[in-house]
Amino acid sequence: MAMTIALTRPTLELYESWAAAVTEFGGVHVDGAGLALGASADRETCVALIAKAEAQADTTQTPPTGFVHNDLYWLADDGEIVGFVSLRHELNDFLRKVGGHIGYSVRPSRRRQGYATAGLALALDRSRELGLERVMLTCDDDNPGSFRTIEGAGGVLEDVTDRSEHGHPLLRRYWIEL
Repeated sequence: MAMTIALTRPTLELYESWAAAVTEFGGVHVDGAGLALGASADRETCVALIAKAEAQADTTQTPPTGFVHNDLYWLADDGEIVGFVSLRHELNDFLRKVGGHIGYSVRPSRRRQGYATAGLALALDRSRELGLERVMLTCDDDNPGSFRTIEGAGGVLEDVTDRSEHGHPLLRRYWIEL
């Protein structure tokens, strides 16, 4: 299968594919999607997400307290949304502990097909464009698919910490030098 992977900004043109991808997660938190837990995959939610993504990416505006500038992307393969990527331009205290610079996920039916690796590579390219010298990524300690993807991209493990207060009993934190 030849992949034509791209990071695309959220757009209503891909609403149907986005809705199918979000629905496939079954109401759990979707890393990198910019959605609240349990958000519905309806058109109204998509429109709000597009507006949120535009606002978060606008570096001419000061982000709200507790937030940083963030590029939300949909990971698309030939127009099908196969995953999500969130690229934070900097770290605040929360992101240093839990979220890192890059969050991503691949829809369940498209896992183990190289999409996480391809999406992370594209996010690292974009990180370089932003002028970042290194990025932090995190994943749950019980998610070998994710930590293998991060390690395969050059991730060096900093630590494994208990972040139960944030819903992560054991969280791995990695750095990738750019």
